[in-house]
Amino acid sequence: MLMSAPVFAGFAKCKKPETEINEEFLSWEGAMATLKLGSKIVGDDKPTYFVADISANHDGNLERAKLLIRLCAQAGANAAKFQNFRAPRIVSEKGFQALGQQLSHQSKWKKSVFQVYQDASLPWEWTAILKQECASCGIDYFSAPYDLEAVEMLDSHVEIFKIGSGDITWPEMLRRVAEKQKPVLLATGASDIAEVQRAVEQIVAINPQLVLMQCNTNYTGSLESFRHIHLRVLDTYREIFPGVLLGLSDHTPGHVTVLGAVALGARVIEKHFTDDNHREGPDHPFSMTPEAWREMVDRTRELECALGSPLKKVEDNERETVVLQRRCLRASTNLGSGTVLRPEMLEALRPAPRDAVMPFDLPRVMGKMLTRDLPSGEYLKWNMLTGAGEAH
Repeated sequence: MLMSAPVFAGFAKCKKPETEINEEFLSWEGAMATLKLGSKIVGDDKPTYFVADISANHDGNLERAKLLIRLCAQAGANAAKFQNFRAPRIVSEKGFQALGQQLSHQSKWKKSVFQVYQDASLPWEWTAILKQECASCGIDYFSAPYDLEAVEMLDSHVEIFKIGSGDITWPEMLRRVAEKQKPVLLATGASDIAEVQRAVEQIVAINPQLVLMQCNTNYTGSLESFRHIHLRVLDTYREIFPGVLLGLSDHTPGHVTVLGAVALGARVIEKHFTDDNHREGPDHPFSMTPEAWREMVDRTRELECALGSPLKKVEDNERETVVLQRRCLRASTNLGSGTVLRPEMLEALRPAPRDAVMPFDLPRVMGKMLTRDLPSGEYLKWNMLTGAGEAH
């Protein structure tokens, strides 16, 4: 584990936000945490870590799963993430039948919810093979377990765990994953701030290596989702959980939401990945293709450069334009040596050589005497004035 010091401050209080939360919560103090996620160091001043969620897009074919790993690595992903669920351990067939109809994104599924999960289940025996494929491609492998046995199975194979939004209210899962003492990515879709706080408390009481990810769990790929992603929740998380590493688990179309999240401080980005949005399967329609993924990564890297430093100063590439675009005080008419300066004798014009008197110093030169001739249009220097040493 690698974190910025101080690592863990125990119980602390913070300003209460508009949404009701408990007064006491676990947090870190100081700057944003720095974590080692697989092979990368991730933090406020580090490059964004991109997670390609292959999820069910392997379509039950190991060779296809390996192909998607290769493609996402080529497109700039830092990790390929899978999901380890088994239909009887994640959904109740009877429960979904009792709903009477399939809702939200599931309404487009041609099979029952139970059957879709059954078909999309990732065989456990693939785990070591997928990890090796990721290693061969130079990216990290990890997965989201959806039952407690899957946590134990994955533990010897992964350096990172992901907890999906749907398990944010399952304390046993939160604690079991946290106990592995590996970085935990916690998605927070379809939850309120009190539920997020409770989950954060349960994890960091055991393991401070947390990435807290804003998320909206609508998988329709609709443009309407932009109205519901609420990236400013990242600001809320930073206020309530100071020092926690932030991320975004995103299902909106394209990558504009990703750019916004990175600008707001997210340093881990997760999006679904496929090679074809038209394939049959629950996750293909809203997943990113290799071309779209590469575009997202490239634009994010440009954004990271553009975000730069909080220090405001004249930059190296502006030093010439400081001269070209700024104004300085110049003689509006021919002025002889001994002239006592009055406002109408000077005007502010470009360019402004570095040794020129600037317009904001006009009051300081009024009443001073020129020690040499100043032809019309020539700029005024401090060494041309009586008492220049004291004035400048």
